[in-house]
Amino acid sequence: MRFTGRFGILLCIVWFAGGSMARAEDGYDLWLRYLRVEDAARRAAYERALTTLVARDDSPTERVVVAELTRAMSGLFGRTLARAEAVASSGTLVVGTPARSAVVRALGWDARLGTLGPEGFVIRSTTIDGRPATVIASTGEVGTLHGTFRFLRLLQTRRPVSSLDIAERPRLDRRLLNHWDNLDGSIERGYAGNSLWNWSELPDRVDARVVDYARANASLGLNGTVVNSVNANPKSLTADYLKKAAALADTFRPYGIRLYLAANFAAPKMLGELQTTDPLDPAVARWWRAKADEIYALVPDFGGFVVKANSEGQPGPQDYKRSHADGANVLAEALRPHGGIVMWRAFVYNADVDADRVKRAYLEFVPLDDKFSANVFVQVKNGPLDFQPREPFHPLFGSLKTPVMTELQITQEYFGQSTHLVYLAPMWREFFDVDTFTKGAGSPMSKVVDGSLTGERRTGIAGVANTGNDRNWTGHHLAQANWYASGRLAWNPDEGPAEIAEDWIRMTWGQDPLVVQTLRGLLLDSYETFVDYTMPLGLHHLIGGDHYAPMPENPDPRRADWSAIYYHRADASGVGFDRTASGSNAVAQYRSPLRERWASPSTTPENLLLWFHRVPWDYKLSNGRTLWEGLVDHYTRGAEEARAFVAQWQTLKGKVDDARYAAVLARFERQAADAAAWREKCLMYFQQFSKRPIEPGR
Repeated sequence: MRFTGRFGILLCIVWFAGGSMARAEDGYDLWLRYLRVEDAARRAAYERALTTLVARDDSPTERVVVAELTRAMSGLFGRTLARAEAVASSGTLVVGTPARSAVVRALGWDARLGTLGPEGFVIRSTTIDGRPATVIASTGEVGTLHGTFRFLRLLQTRRPVSSLDIAERPRLDRRLLNHWDNLDGSIERGYAGNSLWNWSELPDRVDARVVDYARANASLGLNGTVVNSVNANPKSLTADYLKKAAALADTFRPYGIRLYLAANFAAPKMLGELQTTDPLDPAVARWWRAKADEIYALVPDFGGFVVKANSEGQPGPQDYKRSHADGANVLAEALRPHGGIVMWRAFVYNADVDADRVKRAYLEFVPLDDKFSANVFVQVKNGPLDFQPREPFHPLFGSLKTPVMTELQITQEYFGQSTHLVYLAPMWREFFDVDTFTKGAGSPMSKVVDGSLTGERRTGIAGVANTGNDRNWTGHHLAQANWYASGRLAWNPDEGPAEIAEDWIRMTWGQDPLVVQTLRGLLLDSYETFVDYTMPLGLHHLIGGDHYAPMPENPDPRRADWSAIYYHRADASGVGFDRTASGSNAVAQYRSPLRERWASPSTTPENLLLWFHRVPWDYKLSNGRTLWEGLVDHYTRGAEEARAFVAQWQTLKGKVDDARYAAVLARFERQAADAAAWREKCLMYFQQFSKRPIEPGR
């Protein structure tokens, strides 16, 4: 059956609430567990502040708000709030918009709410008719939903709610998840089972799990999802599959989430409807206009297309000697009358191996900067290669007037997949904090991405999702933290990894101080630990085809730049990739003073040393150790810290539920073994070139 309308939403709530009470902990509820408040004093304070609910439930989003509050109050306090139409007692919670709520309208907050937009919100403790009340208000219904989840976070993390004055709005306009899901149910770079979308059952039945997916995303403030892979099957644009997608869009809509699709550039030809996909052919333009009209008739709030073109064998406009702008614009013009956008990925490199493939996107897109339609975003990965454990930021950031959609990878393709704990928020924080010098010193990436530095109002961010149909959604229970952190940083790219981690722990694992302290330390240490035992000091791409195990010897016969040896270039004289003027000169794509700073090993951050430089084995690091000794230090420390993760987790036995404890322990034990294997494989491999000893005990 298909869950639609008021009855469908309430049915979902009842079904899932009953299921939660009957089953043991399995990770399904994510950070929306709503466990009972056990501290008597705190529970009493909350219950005094929350006695009555004034909120309408006449629209789909309003019903979602009321249902979420009902679910949360039942879990946290074992009761629901009495419903009322006006504030007649102390402890009333008011939720609404000035347009829909007489109580909110009478407060006279319209001007303040107007500055926050339809997705922003105010949460404020106030007095109404002489009675203490809490108000969650926005100009948009989706804003009240975001505010509701923000308020529930306070309760879940046991923060006070007696003197609130919170005003938030999202820093970026479009905040998406990109799913690399195929129509056969498989997921490219997916490590948590198969797709959440049961295409064979759609559109007649939407799996109830899709509702909880939408709830989870709405709780983070995400507002869009691309449901199919960037290596798009053209069948996703056929009438049958568009009806299936429309059923998903109907389910997402009450949660403020718009549906997007990945489009295959050659779809008109591959579907047998045209003989060409030359973007300058009028017939191709007509085909895309008709397709856009067809989509919007089914999905009136359709967000647009993401396109991977002329990359890794995908078709594109260069097949016809046309530019990326020509290709993007023909789709953009079809979407423009409907308000849709095109996200044209900048992950490109020539079929013939470039001298340094990290330069390719800059060389292809900067000359086209003034040629894209206004509703085109260039979608740019955080780094110029391919989601490596550590990269410099992509030089296209701050170099284009065309709006840029930032692309981060939540799924751990190069980070131990669903086996290793790697909390990615510290890496993303490093990315957002870097000074790009776009407008001189003091130009952090966060202000480039959100447009505040350049005045760009068209902003966006996309995260490649790590979800699948595993019961716990992400394979590894602790990988849920990356989904959570990606949403928090999409809403506000200046948030801190520690704050995000603590909120997630308290909502997902509980309030026990030892649990919070131990898990917080594990999460915050995990990124640098992984870099240490895999690719330290700027080493990159030391893997083979599955992107999991260490393969520094990999020569990949298909393409040189898919190999490991192409990047580390180790021999008896040294190791590393020379990207200075004496090498590929990739440093020239960055602004001064970065290009000068990174042109010298002595002024390059040591964590990027071998990314930009080829240096001898006896090169002295800042601590006086040689490069070889430094590599040994990093690999050894990383493996030892990964082994220590096991012992740290074991201190939580009995503090967390047995099922999740055992599952995570097994993952940590495997991670420790893998870290040791990375250390042994890489040090033995590089030692054959360095001819230097490994110190006893290392």
